[in-house]
Amino acid sequence: GSSDASRAVADWRLAVWTLCSVLLPVLITAWCSFQRSRRQLLIRDIFRKSKHDWHYTDLFGQPSYCCVCAQHILRGAFCGCCGLRVGEGCLKKADQRFLCKEIMMRGTGGAPSSMPHHWIRGNVPLCSCCMVCKQQCGTQPKLCDYRCVWCQYTVHDECMMPCLRTEDCTFGEFKDLIIPPYYLSAINQMRKEKRTSYEKVVPYCRKHWMPVIVLANTRSGNNMGETLLGEFKMLLNPVQVFDLSKIAPAKALQLCTLLPCNTVRVLVCGGDGTVGWVLDAIDEMKIKGQEQYIPQVAILPLGTGNDLSNTLGWGAGYAGEVPVEQILRNVMEADGIKLDRWKVQVTNKGYYNLRKPKVFTMNNYFSIGPDALMALNFHAHREKTPCLFSSRIINKAVYFFYGTKDCLVQECKDLNKKVELELDGERIELPNLEGIIVLNIGYWGGGCRLWEGMGDEPYPLARHDDGLLEVVGVHGSFHCAQIQVKLANPVRLGQAHTVRLILKSSKMPMQVDGEPWAQGPCTVTITHKTHAPMLYHSGEQTDDDASSLSE
Repeated sequence: GSSDASRAVADWRLAVWTLCSVLLPVLITAWCSFQRSRRQLLIRDIFRKSKHDWHYTDLFGQPSYCCVCAQHILRGAFCGCCGLRVGEGCLKKADQRFLCKEIMMRGTGGAPSSMPHHWIRGNVPLCSCCMVCKQQCGTQPKLCDYRCVWCQYTVHDECMMPCLRTEDCTFGEFKDLIIPPYYLSAINQMRKEKRTSYEKVVPYCRKHWMPVIVLANTRSGNNMGETLLGEFKMLLNPVQVFDLSKIAPAKALQLCTLLPCNTVRVLVCGGDGTVGWVLDAIDEMKIKGQEQYIPQVAILPLGTGNDLSNTLGWGAGYAGEVPVEQILRNVMEADGIKLDRWKVQVTNKGYYNLRKPKVFTMNNYFSIGPDALMALNFHAHREKTPCLFSSRIINKAVYFFYGTKDCLVQECKDLNKKVELELDGERIELPNLEGIIVLNIGYWGGGCRLWEGMGDEPYPLARHDDGLLEVVGVHGSFHCAQIQVKLANPVRLGQAHTVRLILKSSKMPMQVDGEPWAQGPCTVTITHKTHAPMLYHSGEQTDDDASSLSE
């Protein structure tokens, strides 16, 4: 009986131990998960209420030290405006202890025309030099040395003198691009008093001041917009940097009305579609009577095609190879030019058609035929699965697939029998064609100079500011591919100030600046609309064969 009792006790103990060994890890995991989610909620709450632009990271890209406890940290948060880095546990203290970059100076009475440096300690950029002794900063593996969040000057701990803490900040290399906080404070005060004579406010009256406004589309092309937003906020006043996924260009450009007339420069980070969106907002400013505040537009190409950017010397695509500082230098040095913008009116055929004609604004090109069909197929698939189209190379590969598919199908055959073409009112006899392309700019199809073709015939160069459109024909998508690698010339149909195209029968693919649709019988009329003030960078223009080889 006693052996049965002892066996029962042993079995009971075994059951308890088994239960504990199963339950304990489950409970520990549940507890850790609860603590993690609680910690994340607290962090999110701090981020929401903070004046800093905090971002959480699981791993810092370079050796980093907490600005509160000075310990080496692998993960934590960093501020996208002032560059502070902090460990997870010290986040609340850092948020209370350190001020972020102020976009406007707090009320100090009067109208200040200067401000002191705003120093933060540690995590200075690699290869930065001390402004006092000219030796390298940030070389020691600890929280050391100072950086001013406005002028970006750095100083060793031992070189930091009391006078540097009160000395006026010069705003460094980009002083001509930065909108100082004291300027916005003075303007704000004047608006409250209903005064508009901004000319006397510093630096309004300074000769070379050309404030820049950065408009970044975080959804463009290769998803670099998010990173660029942070880098520009670090170098400029955060009030100058806008995310176009959160604010429309028309609203962002109202900042121009607080700045000197005809001096503002806008840097658009995005594809040709984003640039068109910003140029439409500038046209709205003209309608509102704000013509004197209209800015000049520079481009940082983040999209897939980037033909307008390439035409204006800003390159065929940005992938982070040029530092942000150099981009700002390029914007400062760029020359002002005009870009023709065109009105495309599509009127459906038929006496009983009561719908208003479709009206588009064209910056780059209009086309009917194989390249519009490729764009239509591409857009249809991008709408279905947008996650697959985040890379510029994948986008080009999909375009190539639809181009070769069209070679086999020949959906745009005998276009010359389906359309009539008039250039400046004169009917053009069309040869056997599958596509017609009307060009405003030099580049087409992701970096190809379509009008010049192989460059072996003496045709006048295509210009984007002469009020003329170049009209070419193509024999199919295989012919388009031959032109892109300079193995063939297009069928040059002529140059004109006004283009009229009549689609007599059937449905055909059309596109304006990469926006495609399927169109039934209609009349398409292209006339000059306006000029857009752009910036031309005499840097790199990339032919498609060179860019696609590098990719």
